Order: sequence, then structure tokens, then C-alpha cells
Amino acid sequence: MTLGNRTITLALSIIALIIVSAPTVTAADSRLKDIVSFEGVRDNHLIGYGLVVGLNGTGDTLRNVASTRQSLAAMLEHEGVNIRDNEMKTLNTAAVMVTATLPPFARQGTRIDINVSSLGDAEDLRGGTLLVTGLKGAGGEIYAVAQGPISVGGFNVQGAAAKITQGIPTSGRIANGAIIEKETSFELADMQMMKLSLRNPDITTSLLVANAINEHFGNQIARSLDPSTVQLVRPVAYKLPMMNLLSQIEALTVKPQTRAKVIIDERTGIIVIGKNVRVSTVAIAQGNLTISISESADVSQPGALSGGSTEVTPESEINVEDSQTVALKVLPANVSLQELVTGITLLGEDVGPRDMISILQALKTAGALQADIEVM
Repeated sequence: MTLGNRTITLALSIIALIIVSAPTVTAADSRLKDIVSFEGVRDNHLIGYGLVVGLNGTGDTLRNVASTRQSLAAMLEHEGVNIRDNEMKTLNTAAVMVTATLPPFARQGTRIDINVSSLGDAEDLRGGTLLVTGLKGAGGEIYAVAQGPISVGGFNVQGAAAKITQGIPTSGRIANGAIIEKETSFELADMQMMKLSLRNPDITTSLLVANAINEHFGNQIARSLDPSTVQLVRPVAYKLPMMNLLSQIEALTVKPQTRAKVIIDERTGIIVIGKNVRVSTVAIAQGNLTISISESADVSQPGALSGGSTEVTPESEINVEDSQTVALKVLPANVSLQELVTGITLLGEDVGPRDMISILQALKTAGALQADIEVM
């Protein structure tokens, strides 16, 4: 990049600078399907406790994991096997938690995927089979029943003096491993009123969604209640089911409006700057103090007949470099995203991700950065 007669190197080799869509007149249109959720059309989380059997000596240690021992004993007694007076020493069983997501409008008899995760000290779930496990919702009712062989992506190999583990061998997945036994009670077709929830709440976007619906149907059937909610009423003259009405609404488009925001991940040095970010007039200076220490070893060799011994003496060299040649740079008011990045890189070619993060946070503290900063 060339500015006048000066070439500037953008030294941001490990920083991802992503331009996010901003509230401008040139913003791309988005379908309502992609920016709103319909009331009641949602997933439900399921959870259950079960046993995995058939492991090759990699299961829970029954002496250490009381829950596995008690569950195994209860299961065997339920099958008519009395082991109360016997000590179990098997390593082929593991207690697990089973989780799944119940999709909206799932019907009885349909299958869903499940995830299986070890609870005790099992080392590997490969080759195991999950026994019948009821999956409950938040209210404690069973909505699905899971069972089947577990597929594990990781592995755990151990020898006499070495051990290799790749992935997570203590968790796995069973494709279509659960059968839905109970449906969620939600009738969409006969509804007369519904609320639309914005996935990214914003006052202007909420009004735009309501206006787009009203203009399409030529009637005031939608009303913005708050930044995240639009209320929809089925027109009296509309004789088709609510599904048909929602299908038409999903295809409508608006230009979403979002707040100016800067996302910072200090752990990885990633910065995401929204296109609508603006900076007021501000002066910036950046300097770095670099201290480098190099270690070397010197060998002291005595004379042939001196009777001394050879000694290794360490030698250290310390260099201090203070960058004081960077001038104070002035950013004019209402600069754009590109001008902001260019102005910061003018401070020097050694402006790295950590320096960029510190500068942005200092701009926000000074009140010059017209955007929200969110630190991940």
C-alpha cells in the first residue's frame, strides 16, 4: 500500500481483520428467514443417564466410581440377577451422560442423533454399546429412548513406557441413536397470532421488519413491540393456514441495522472491526521497549601442567532498545475503517496485534472510538 511517496507495510501477519456488514444504505438485503425466529419453532434439549457395556477393559473402575457400581447392580437385579453378596471387578462398563436435541415438530417414531460422554474414570468408549436410556426434557418427562453402538473419533493407545491419545476417546456419538416417544404439544397451523424474535436485537431493524411485512400484505398485520420482538396477526381475510403466511414472510428482505462494534480476542490476537466504526479527532503515539537477553557458554581451559580443571563459564549479553523515533500521529474526525487501520499502521511497521488491541482500548477509554468493544 502506497501513501504519497511512502510505502507502508501492514505488519499484521497473525491478525484477522474482517469487515462486518454495517448500517449503511449499501448494506446487503437479508431474508427474514435468516434474521428472525418464529415463536414456538425451537429445539429442545434432552438429557439422560445410562450405561455403556462391551468395553475392552477401558471402562470405569467400580471400586472408584460408586455410581457405576450401583447402576450396574440395579440393572442386573432388574433383569433377575442377584449380585448383592458378590464383589464386581469388571472394567467393561462405564457410566455416561447422553444428550440430544429434539427438533421442532418431531413426530413419534422418528430418530435423532445422540452424544455420549463418560462420567467416571473410563479411558476409552470405543467398542461400547449404550443400553436403553430414557432422555428427559427440562420438566422431567421422557421424550426419547436411546440405545446402540457408539462411534468414537479419538483413540487411546498405551504401552509399557509411552501413551498416545488423539481426540477425545471418552465421548462419542450414535447416529439416529434415539427414537422419539413423545411429541411436543405445539399446533402452528391454527394460530392467529405469533411473535417474531430478532436474532440480533435492534430498534431500527425491528421497525424495518414490521414495515416490510405490512407493505407486502397491504395491511397493518405486524407491529414492532421492542428491539427484539415483532408481533404478527393473521389477517381476517387470509384463509390459508399460518404455515403459508410464514412461508411468504420468510422470503421478504430487509437491510439489517447493527451497532458499530469491535470484537477482540486477546488470547489469539484476533480483531474484528465493524464497517460502521468511526473515530473522532485524536492523536496517537506508540513506542516499544524491547529487552533481549542472549546466553552463551565459554570454556576456560587451564594450562597443560597447571593442575587445574576445565570450567564452563556462562556469558550473558543484554540489549535494551527503546523505540523513541515514532512521531505523534493525528487521526481526523469521522475517519472510516480503512483510514483507521492506515493511521494506526503509520505509527510504525512493528505494530502487532497486541499493540493494535491496546491502541483500540485506549481510543475507547479516551472517548474517541465511536463503537462498542467486546473482549472475548
